[in-house]
Amino acid sequence: MASRLRPPRLLRTLLAALVAASVAVPVAGAARPAAVPAPAPAALAPLRDATASALTARYAANREGIRAAERTAARHGDRARAAALRAMTAPARRFLTFDGRGGGRTAEVFGDLARAGRIAVLVPGSDTSLDRYERLWAGAEALHQRLGDRAAVIAWLGYETPGTLSADVVTPARADAAGPQLRRFIEELRTARPSAHLAVLCHSYGSVVCGRAAPGLAVDDLVLYGSPGVGVDSAAALHTRARVWAGRGGSDWVAHVPHGRLELPFGTLGLGADPVAPAFGARVFPAGGGGHSAYLSPGSLSLANLARIVAGQAPVEEGRRAA
Repeated sequence: MASRLRPPRLLRTLLAALVAASVAVPVAGAARPAAVPAPAPAALAPLRDATASALTARYAANREGIRAAERTAARHGDRARAAALRAMTAPARRFLTFDGRGGGRTAEVFGDLARAGRIAVLVPGSDTSLDRYERLWAGAEALHQRLGDRAAVIAWLGYETPGTLSADVVTPARADAAGPQLRRFIEELRTARPSAHLAVLCHSYGSVVCGRAAPGLAVDDLVLYGSPGVGVDSAAALHTRARVWAGRGGSDWVAHVPHGRLELPFGTLGLGADPVAPAFGARVFPAGGGGHSAYLSPGSLSLANLARIVAGQAPVEEGRRAA
């Protein structure tokens, strides 16, 4: 059922956003790096074994795939993509999955996945790709540093993210395709590490992906932050046994996004109810005063509380931040 906001006003606002995004697409697209050819990834078995030896072999296979993609990018003349891929081949980098085609697909591990008692999976939002990977990497690293060695963080770039200035960002279409992929990844991870506490942290449009994957998802915590909506009108409608959390920074522009959904002949417009609204029913955690891209910034209240949720601790208010 669609959100019970005023349909005419919501329709005008969302259609205006759609038109504006459609006009902006050619400009934004011209500014983004072009798709770079890459070889098909090696066929790896589904993740079932998370012992140290099995993971070492998997990391090595994906490192070879990244090197092959780097060579292809260099031959293509894309120095920026080649440099980004070269950095990913460093011995300390560990990838469960890698596909260099198009914008890229990865699942990078921070920490010791074989021994971690708690695992956080980061699902990023719009404008994330191999060419714009630094923010996701830095956020995952910051979260792992905050959690410590007994936890692992996985940066999951497993779908084609929409552009922030695009028509795709105001519809759930990309999430419809990505949700099953995230569900499969979590199922494999749960099989490999059945006793670990598993949390999925979903930022921005990534929370729409998490909403599509949520029904029956075998995780302990589902955390939505900087979310424009998750495609449903309540936490109960996610049909998950996980604890559902939501947070928004005080300077996050996503607070001004119109909430609701409209079914139109060409598809669904809008991303559902506001996850931090009381009526949604999530456990709202303090996220400080930061902006849309600052949730995983070192020293921030939002990072501290995201880490506390993953660690099974209660979030804290501003002024009572734990060291």
